Amino acid sequence: MPRPEVLDRIKEAEEEADEIVAEATEDREARLAEAREAAEEIREQAREAADADAQARLETAREEIEAERESIIEEGENAREDLESQAEGRVDEVVEYVTDLFEEAVHAQT
Repeated sequence: MPRPEVLDRIKEAEEEADEIVAEATEDREARLAEAREAAEEIREQAREAADADAQARLETAREEIEAERESIIEEGENAREDLESQAEGRVDEVVEYVTDLFEEAVHAQT
């Protein structure tokens, strides 16, 4: 094979190699870009799922707190009613006790 042909074939092979490297580089960069986009989508979906989960937990906690609050208020109202009933039942006893104390105080002064 003559020398100029060998040189031409070497140049062609180098150009072919350069093209293959350029295509591989483009392909790699395209794949990296796709992977980055896919990763960003996954992160965004994870963020949205976490936000939705947090919102659901917060709502559940609020409902539980409201239910407990209502239960505490109801217990307090029942206790108040019981105390009022007990106090009403002792009015006569207290009036008699206070009257006795008053009479003793009056007798002690005379």
